[in-house]
Amino acid sequence: MILERLEKLPVGAFHYKLLVVTGLGWLFDSMDTGLISFVLPILSREWGLSPEQVGWIGSVGLIGMALGAVLAGTIADKFGRKNVFAATVILYSVATGLCAVAWSYESLLFFRFLVGFGLGGELPVAATLMSEYAPSQLRGRFIVLLESFWGLGWLVAALISYLLIPKFGWHVAFIIGALPALYVFLIRLHMPESIRYLISKGKIDEAHKIILTLEKKLNVESKPFEKEFVDESTPIFKLNVLTLWSKVFRVRTLMLWIAWFGIVFSYYGIFMWLPSIVFAQGFEVVKTFEYVLIMTLAQLPGYFTAALLVDIIGRRYTLSSFLLMSGICAYFFGNATTSYEILGWGAAMSFFNLGAWGVIYTYTPELYPTAIRALGSGWAAGFGRIGGMIAPMLVGVLLFNSVPMKFIFVMFASVFVIISVIVLSLGIESKKKSLEEIDNSFKIKTAS
Repeated sequence: MILERLEKLPVGAFHYKLLVVTGLGWLFDSMDTGLISFVLPILSREWGLSPEQVGWIGSVGLIGMALGAVLAGTIADKFGRKNVFAATVILYSVATGLCAVAWSYESLLFFRFLVGFGLGGELPVAATLMSEYAPSQLRGRFIVLLESFWGLGWLVAALISYLLIPKFGWHVAFIIGALPALYVFLIRLHMPESIRYLISKGKIDEAHKIILTLEKKLNVESKPFEKEFVDESTPIFKLNVLTLWSKVFRVRTLMLWIAWFGIVFSYYGIFMWLPSIVFAQGFEVVKTFEYVLIMTLAQLPGYFTAALLVDIIGRRYTLSSFLLMSGICAYFFGNATTSYEILGWGAAMSFFNLGAWGVIYTYTPELYPTAIRALGSGWAAGFGRIGGMIAPMLVGVLLFNSVPMKFIFVMFASVFVIISVIVLSLGIESKKKSLEEIDNSFKIKTAS
């Protein structure tokens, strides 16, 4: 059987190459998000923007991300993961380059919307594709490592901002952000279509060819497939959001949507404003970039720790504990009064918050069958982006109305704690289950 042979493939160069190719997309997405957060303090001063206007620059990208995630997830279940992934990379790259020539506040808002649309569409599709190729026993680790490229992207953004923006101005950040368009050629050359997607669409011959190619590359003894077709498909589900709220899926959909909303709300509310918050403490621009760079470095060990735990103690416990610790760190960061406290609690907050991101991208695709995996992932991410739309703008309004920073961070800490409890209460464990075991569980449920 096709999927048995896929599962039996040893972990090798193909899996790591796929991790790097999809991970680079993640890195470029993160780099763009990081660049706009570093640009905002300078742009605000240069253009004389109010806190509400700065908040809208952050929020409009999240509006685009929400629509992109929903649309791309739906299309990817219909037309394939690979093509949608490439198209979204091109869109956000071109739109980022256009931000460099923005001639007004309104034009920048429009271009940031397009950037968000492409970025939001790419992330859930990449996670779905990687989860459908990663071996069951290491799938969680692979997806968290994929998400770790987000931390690398923030690091690249911080270095660009630290080394280039003070010398050449904010335009250079967006020009560099347009370069990922060239990366699409790598996608076309080195990324195969998902075998599980091909099977779900009845494209068996194409799936056979990919398996035979992979077996040859990984030095596995290969033999031709028998001509008769064995049904390895999952139940047929309608590709619309109502399916996600049917009896079979509603509890996990509720849990995922709330978790995504909370984690995106808190992340973008905090990190989109992080350079501005540090700058407001009285540090000059260069010193601000140094501090945020140190906090960004803490994201990487957070990912790697989550990658180890996710296949040991499981997705649910790792996610809920990292969210809880994110809330504790956010509270103390908001009450920090010295530079050492700002650095220490900021780094700890980055460690746990980005580790949680890695786990939720692992967890989400595993809770839906192949036929609607990208749809479910896209809608969960898309609903979460609503939180991202609200948070940067809300922080701007609160700051404009002189709300103390410590009260703002009490809000974020509370959100982290609430979603931690919800994940622990409503989540199910999918550790080391093959995607076929997950698909078969839905066959039983739909038959009963």
